Amino acid sequence: MKEIKAYIKPHKLSPVFLALHKIPKLSGMSVIEAKGYGRSRAQDYGLKDYVPHVKIEVVCTDDLVDTVIETIEKAAYTGLRGDGKIYVSPVENAVRIETGERGEDAV
Repeated sequence: MKEIKAYIKPHKLSPVFLALHKIPKLSGMSVIEAKGYGRSRAQDYGLKDYVPHVKIEVVCTDDLVDTVIETIEKAAYTGLRGDGKIYVSPVENAVRIETGERGEDAV
């Protein structure tokens, strides 16, 4: 299992959400409002200026990772500086509290 975190521009949330929703075996996603800056923003605007972003978190099976990444990449792309970043991390375990399912069954 993998956790995918994507930081995107707020106005791209709807297209990304709709695109991810079309992936058949994807069980869900979380959205968090975030503020921060990237490498170029820190140079251009100074450390006191924070830029609004949206953080999307998805936990999925290994076979869906490339599909999820490509989907986010396409839907979030504007061609402008600061389109965002995608990070992928391993997930050791998952537990569905309601049923007690563990591992990939919980995802």
